[in-house]
Amino acid sequence: MIELDSYDQKILHVLGEDGRVSWRDLSSRIGLSFTPTLRRVRKLEDEGIIRGYSAVFDENRLLGTMGVFISVTLERQIKDVLTHFEHSVASIPEVVGGYQTSGTQDYLIHAMVRDLPHYQELLDFLTTVPGVARIQSNFAIKTFVRRSASFPAGAET
Repeated sequence: MIELDSYDQKILHVLGEDGRVSWRDLSSRIGLSFTPTLRRVRKLEDEGIIRGYSAVFDENRLLGTMGVFISVTLERQIKDVLTHFEHSVASIPEVVGGYQTSGTQDYLIHAMVRDLPHYQELLDFLTTVPGVARIQSNFAIKTFVRRSASFPAGAET
């Protein structure tokens, strides 16, 4: 684990809240001059702590307002089947997250759909992917927390 001092922690916190902050504003917010701030950001990027910057989209407006978690069990857990399944699911625009899991199911897919007919289209596609043995779905009733990884202000390393 990489050792982060209080300035690095502050940088991660500010960038986690606003990845578009100017370097000058960032240096002002963390209490360090411009050049050392920029040097620290570049070091965090070089070390892979900061992997990139991206926009956050409103999934509800783009994909649909119904969140669904789909558990998938495969017939066999061999590399070719796993790889084919992952590539097939990654190509679906409605899928916002995909995880290989331990336990009784092999995968957990998080998708957003407009309505039940839209979900049925997604389900119809998943049933055509070779190697799928079982599918079980749970709809999200309410989202009470959802965020990307960030470094909280004042957290210790």
